[in-house]
Amino acid sequence: MTSEPSGLLDRALVEEATKKSGLVWVGGPGVPARALWHVWHEGAACLIGDGPGEQPLPGLTDGGAAEVTVRSKDKGGRLVSWTARVAELAPGSEAWQATVAELKGKRLNAPDGEAMTDRWARECRVLRLEPTGTTAALPEGSLAEPPLPSPATTRQPVPAGLPRLLLKKRKRG
Repeated sequence: MTSEPSGLLDRALVEEATKKSGLVWVGGPGVPARALWHVWHEGAACLIGDGPGEQPLPGLTDGGAAEVTVRSKDKGGRLVSWTARVAELAPGSEAWQATVAELKGKRLNAPDGEAMTDRWARECRVLRLEPTGTTAALPEGSLAEPPLPSPATTRQPVPAGLPRLLLKKRKRG
């Protein structure tokens, strides 16, 4: 059996880079890329979202396509961009349970602790982003853009006492 060496290298790069990076940038057709946490499980990047308190997954539909960009965990630079087929897992299925077990271990600051898997089954979507084998050439420029609007980012006035507290610490040192 013969295979194209660059295809194997691309697949290995996608898997290793995605496994090591806790954050990937994912965009769907007509939807700008968004930073999402994930786990690599059984050959795909797995995501949980679209429920209360979870990350939004706009533009990712079952059977659709997505563009995934992986950054370096060390330097934060772009390592590889790859195309994925989106598969939504049915709550309670064997594949869903195995994937949720992996996601549960990586979910930080869950508001409901051990009950989160029940909430995920009721209110969220679990997606697998399965590599299609296609990688994109890395762009020349930075592609930097302002952050997308989100209810998680709020601007509050600086507390009145904060400048004094900060100045006191500088004077001591």
